[in-house]
Amino acid sequence: MMQTVKNVRHLVTSTKHAVSELTVPVPWGQIRGKVWGPDHGRPVVCLHGWADNCGTFDTLIPLLPQDYKYVAFDLPGHGQSSHRPPGVPYYFQSYVADLYRLVKALQWEKFSIIGHSMGGNIGGMFSALYPEMVDALVLLDSYGFLSTDVKEMPEVMRQGMEELLKYENREERVYTKDQAFQRLQAGNPTLSEQSASILLERGTRQVEGGLVFSRDFRINLKNIMRFSTEQCLELQSRITTRVLVLLAEEGFEKRFAESIQTKLISTILQGYREPNGVVVTLPGDHHVHLNHPESVAPFITDFLQSNGPSNLTSSAEDPEPAKL
Repeated sequence: MMQTVKNVRHLVTSTKHAVSELTVPVPWGQIRGKVWGPDHGRPVVCLHGWADNCGTFDTLIPLLPQDYKYVAFDLPGHGQSSHRPPGVPYYFQSYVADLYRLVKALQWEKFSIIGHSMGGNIGGMFSALYPEMVDALVLLDSYGFLSTDVKEMPEVMRQGMEELLKYENREERVYTKDQAFQRLQAGNPTLSEQSASILLERGTRQVEGGLVFSRDFRINLKNIMRFSTEQCLELQSRITTRVLVLLAEEGFEKRFAESIQTKLISTILQGYREPNGVVVTLPGDHHVHLNHPESVAPFITDFLQSNGPSNLTSSAEDPEPAKL
């Protein structure tokens, strides 16, 4: 651990407002990321969504308070971070452990979390397990928890195990730059051209004959570790920090509008509102923080800088104030 901390300190040293690369050694390789802000700024860790990378925060962080230190890292199997060892599945809980490993290497005892999509779920789980370490949680088009019907779990587990064996020797497909761009946009139609280009910077690597996506194909396989509604609500009840939920009108809120998740989501959001949180709905899509960071940044800035009542509202058009 001491060697890891030494390496991290060396690699993240930077001048105020500069952006630098981060490398944290781990037993299976390394976790890579980016750092913004002064060395002694208030710490904030930023967690990207599934199949994205830490470039998802490139347009947002420059608009946030500059006296904070933001560390955004590529989750294992994403971006420039190492893939997990052969034969090892990508369990959701393992990402939570990755976050714990990172903050321990950085020697952070208390910090804020900004998480997009799956990154928000990682942040929610971490905040439930280690409430004493988190002083603020921001969920970007994420609910922090999603459940699975217990009756569906056996089939999900079976499918995930079968997929792991079926695809573990899959060959990588090589793309031209234009093909890679088109492939990314086909899978993420809400991404602007600029946003897609940003994600491709860390999301591809050069090989003979063209580019391959740097993410591990195994992240596409069915996650066999699921949570019931009862488990999700119990975990959420253990979060003690302030929570800001920023939902996109054309994002998850629309996707889950008619799903079986609706009741859980309503309960989860009310749970955030009641003690010390606020839920805001903004115009935009799932990647609104990347496509239109100017509409998201003021809410996060107000939230991070506030220790009491906020001028945030429960929706972008709602004039009634909400308490944090």
